[in-house]
Amino acid sequence: MELLTAHDVAVIRADNPGPFTLEGTNSWIVGRDPAWVVDPGPALAAHLDALAAELEARGGLGGIALTHDHPDHAEGVGGLLERTGPAAVAAAHAADLLLGDGDAAGPLTAIATPGHAPDHLAFALGPIVFSGDIVLGRGSSLLIPAPGALAAYLTSLERLRARRPAAIAPGHGPLVTDPKAKLAEYVSHRLERERLVLEALDDGARTVDELLARAWADAPPQLRAAATVTLAAHLDKLDDEGRLPDGVERPAWPLPLGRVGRP
Repeated sequence: MELLTAHDVAVIRADNPGPFTLEGTNSWIVGRDPAWVVDPGPALAAHLDALAAELEARGGLGGIALTHDHPDHAEGVGGLLERTGPAAVAAAHAADLLLGDGDAAGPLTAIATPGHAPDHLAFALGPIVFSGDIVLGRGSSLLIPAPGALAAYLTSLERLRARRPAAIAPGHGPLVTDPKAKLAEYVSHRLERERLVLEALDDGARTVDELLARAWADAPPQLRAAATVTLAAHLDKLDDEGRLPDGVERPAWPLPLGRVGRP
């Protein structure tokens, strides 16, 4: 946390815990006179009140940077602006300030990190990376099925590795203080899932249930829907690479994940 203090970063966690959000959504506040917010989180009055109070103490709101548009990260934009007054909203999707890789948003630099969502961004502040849902403080990230999602996700992880951050401030879970190990874990985890899927396919598995039983045997019941979605992304990648056998059942989409998009 000393690194966060040195860069004038604070976190306020929303009270929306659950299997997809862990302890809740982390809203990060950066700098002062004015301050920027990375992901205001869900539209919970107490959470938005706490953000507005911290922003007032820091000299006001300069802007909001969104990692992506899932409700648990972006739903609170309107409510926060009602409390603080107008400010720019910066994102890769419809926003006041449209961002691409390397663009500036106040004191932050955008890093294109598609995979969890096609429009996903991370943000760098010196040695700190605000990772949204591309890297979590605990557990693995959900891959929403989209063309090239898994390949893009692996590329995004390598892009973050190349930056060699000193800390990763995630959208959910605790601060990551050993980013090198965490990112290596994430790449290894995803490639191990692919190995298990390929092994199951080689052994004749063809249905969603058979593939989940082999490659996601460790997934608890509350995360089965998330595992199914991620399986879809793995099958899409194998299909794109010409490695998917004929006759494989593909998961239906969309699935009932609830109001958030993460495992």
